[in-house]
Amino acid sequence: MEKTVITVVGKDTTGIIARSSTYLYTHNINILDIAQTVLDGIFNMMMIVDVSGMDISYEELVQELKNLATEIGVDIRCQREEIFDMMHRI
Repeated sequence: MEKTVITVVGKDTTGIIARSSTYLYTHNINILDIAQTVLDGIFNMMMIVDVSGMDISYEELVQELKNLATEIGVDIRCQREEIFDMMHRI
């Protein structure tokens, strides 16, 4: 399993979760865990996903999520699990 953390932050609007999860589904990316909240009109979501079965490269994933972010007016970032593992070793 190859885990990646995806965060989505922006002004709360209808369809953010639907658009994000549909994109992941179309590329065989499995959502393992998801948490979302809205604070004072600001939407914040964090997903842990398994990218081991995806049908695109990691670089394509990052770029396409940036494009999706622009379309829906949010900020989307991807970070591989290895980054968090290395941070805790230091």
